[in-house]
Amino acid sequence: MGDNREAILEILDKAYQIETDGYTFYSMTAERATKPAVQELFGKLASDEQQHQAFLKSVAARYDEQGSAAFGLNLRMPEARDVTSQVFTGRFREQAAGAQFELAVLSIGMTLEANAISYFSNAARQAADREVREFYEFLTAWEQQHYDSLQNIFSIVRSDHMAEAGFSPI
Repeated sequence: MGDNREAILEILDKAYQIETDGYTFYSMTAERATKPAVQELFGKLASDEQQHQAFLKSVAARYDEQGSAAFGLNLRMPEARDVTSQVFTGRFREQAAGAQFELAVLSIGMTLEANAISYFSNAARQAADREVREFYEFLTAWEQQHYDSLQNIFSIVRSDHMAEAGFSPI
């Protein structure tokens, strides 16, 4: 399927909405959280989603003038070390001990990221122009980075929670 203006603009619009949804959820979670590591994680994720929004907005603004060349950017993945480090994970684990809220918001965050990954990877498969495809692949990888961070923390906190509750499946 070839790339056409309407399809590309629709994907950019949907991508922007995905980032807006993520920002809204992550910023509300950061505001509601009472533990510093939880506030920090979701504040960082909210900030990343704002970056994604600005990035998409700039591409969409250039698209009318430059066509698919607007997608041919220097695509660099931002560092995610601060939320994936052992130190951060240890702090989060300690502060989230036995907390249903933290498990729930991590799970919801993973669902948001998985939906974004699915959407962007599907858009990449359908893109005919190399620049457009690489752009969607970049967005997929960006969301995958968030998903992996959330999944890592979720797995640790969940196993702690299950052990504390005395639940060990056979």
